[in-house]
Amino acid sequence: MAQGLEYLAGYPLSLQEQVQELIASKKLGPMLHKRYPHAHAVRNERALYDYVLEFKSQFLRGAAPISKVCYDNTIHIVRNALGTHTTISRVQGNRLKAKREIRVASLFRDMPEEFLRMIVVHELAHLKERDHDKAFYQLCCHMESDYHQLEFDLRAYLCWLDATGLALWA
Repeated sequence: MAQGLEYLAGYPLSLQEQVQELIASKKLGPMLHKRYPHAHAVRNERALYDYVLEFKSQFLRGAAPISKVCYDNTIHIVRNALGTHTTISRVQGNRLKAKREIRVASLFRDMPEEFLRMIVVHELAHLKERDHDKAFYQLCCHMESDYHQLEFDLRAYLCWLDATGLALWA
């Protein structure tokens, strides 16, 4: 793995080296900003909840309901990935109720809509597919045909951010 590219650990070394060269020459940030020029307008948690439910109703109508969607500033983006999905079971009377929550790293509050869409699609796919297997990625690509490119670009941006500290959309 090329040094300082933790977000690209699963990608081929040749791609990691290309990203490292683009960072060193200060070209990666401007290239990504040109490709994704505007930050999204989904700033508060109510808007995020509505945004997620719109995708869910379009692609996963039969999936379990989601009780909470929020930005979370406690998510460590290397250890916990970029968002989390949880199922919380609570006893209510003599029944066990499961509530599903999606938490998106607060970092996404100031990013392009394409990156937010990618993480939302990823977390929604976990409602149907628990593991990151072929079926999971097929579902992600069904909901967002450009899923893999968006994920790579996001990970490249996170490497840029780590290396330079220069946020592109804040």
